[in-house]
Amino acid sequence: MYQVPDQSGRRFVVTGANSGTGREVVKRVAAAGADVVMAVRSPEKGEAAREDILRGCPSGIVEVRVLDLANLASVRSFAEGILDDDAPLNVLVNNAGVMVPPHRMTTDDGFELQFGTNFLGPFALTCLLLPRILESSAPRVLAMSSGTAAWGRIRFEDLQSERSYRPRRAYAQSKLADLLASRHLAALSKQRGWGLLAAAAHPGYTRTNLQTAGRNLGRATPRQPAKRTFLPSQSVETGAEPLLFAATDPAAVNDGYYGPGGRLGLVGPTRPTQFPRTARDLQLAARLWEAAEQLTGVRAPS
Repeated sequence: MYQVPDQSGRRFVVTGANSGTGREVVKRVAAAGADVVMAVRSPEKGEAAREDILRGCPSGIVEVRVLDLANLASVRSFAEGILDDDAPLNVLVNNAGVMVPPHRMTTDDGFELQFGTNFLGPFALTCLLLPRILESSAPRVLAMSSGTAAWGRIRFEDLQSERSYRPRRAYAQSKLADLLASRHLAALSKQRGWGLLAAAAHPGYTRTNLQTAGRNLGRATPRQPAKRTFLPSQSVETGAEPLLFAATDPAAVNDGYYGPGGRLGLVGPTRPTQFPRTARDLQLAARLWEAAEQLTGVRAPS
């Protein structure tokens, strides 16, 4: 198991923190001494997860705050609360997401649900929190992408899947967007001398509720997950480690990408991972960043 280095004196915000990889990140950075803000949509589930984490780490400093990435007003309210705190913010972990709802759904702002929740919400949150993050020592912003980014495409002619909605295609676009935005943020850090480490990770095939929660959105009768798969899979403890490495390890680098190094890139210990061909065009990343600024009305500090 990956050993998280000492994080004493560092403060984290982790989105999607009440379950899956987000919860695992909170548990392990808190155990390593970090102060953690769990950013969650459901305060009840967040508090239950917090209590469980603290049973295993009684000395941990963990708090729950409400954040709905599918609502830009909620994103702004959450960011304002963090900026109002008399405390630094060293690390933002953009982990939350939704996966393959069967029918096209929209956020409160009218964006396709996956594009809005997985990309535009985290983009706005990042830009709003950057002033505080850049004030801190050794700042980091991390994005949780997915191996599906390799077959994603940014469809500028139909970013919101209004003409045609295919669940997996929309999901792949959102995860590719996360990867491209992370790369552009890394480029901005270098160009502007921010000293910010912006990196991305993917969990391979990790067993969480992400695979079932999204595909059951809007269904009267929940669909059960497939009982058998021929793909190798791993526990959340291992699946969270690429994100943990990017967030905490001294060897992580700006514009890095980390994932499992075992069979098919789906399981195993963390290693640096090559960007898929779809994420190598930095002009595409800059164009997408500009589109996100226009859609959200939020810009990074200059």
